[in-house]
Amino acid sequence: MLNQDSQYIRAIYLKREYNISYDHFPLNLPVIQNLQKLVFHPNVTYIIGENGMGKSTLLEGIAKALGFNPEGGTLNFNFSSYDSHSNLDEYLRLIKGSNRAEDYFFFRAETFYNVATNIEELDKEQKFGRKIIDSYGGKSLHEQSHGESFFAAFNERFQGNGLYILDEPEAALSPLRQMSMLARINDLVNQGSQFIISTHSPIIMAYPNAKIIQLRENGISESKLEDTEHYSIMKQFFEDKDRILHHLFQ
Repeated sequence: MLNQDSQYIRAIYLKREYNISYDHFPLNLPVIQNLQKLVFHPNVTYIIGENGMGKSTLLEGIAKALGFNPEGGTLNFNFSSYDSHSNLDEYLRLIKGSNRAEDYFFFRAETFYNVATNIEELDKEQKFGRKIIDSYGGKSLHEQSHGESFFAAFNERFQGNGLYILDEPEAALSPLRQMSMLARINDLVNQGSQFIISTHSPIIMAYPNAKIIQLRENGISESKLEDTEHYSIMKQFFEDKDRILHHLFQ
């Protein structure tokens, strides 16, 4: 398990010494306009907030600054299905820790299909040696459900001692699978891994002692799970479902 002296990424800053205009994307996003210094937990950090706050753009910027393909994968992936990515990485300064990860993966739920396609294309070109898909369990990711293919990455490809950046990994996972993912995160944390995760799921963000960073229009703050809007809304809904549905349907 990593600590503050050994974690792979300590923090990020916005390069405010640059002559920055906040009128255009991505610098007009609330998360960027409010960004001073973002400090990461040695093990698990969650980035949460409503749609439009800039969670995915922030994770993409961090990943690109580390050398990842903006559509995801390992550091070795270099493909582009559609060039719609921001240049936020040019404005971010990463503060790295004393240790260097042995494994790296940037997981984006919305573009994981493109990663799976690229794996198949590369494996067709490779005539000898071990195929890339073998690192994902050996079965085509396109021949599995979204949830199964996601778990093939989490369980087979993630090897430990790694830096893993996950953007909405719960997208294709049932509640039971989300709990299984928490167990997998715990295994990898105990193997010296660090996670930065964007999520809407109160289940996913329930990892013990993790840091939860909540993005709002008026600023960035650290929160406990029970104090997040995600948790409180779900709790209120299931405790008084009929009343809430009554008001929603008016």
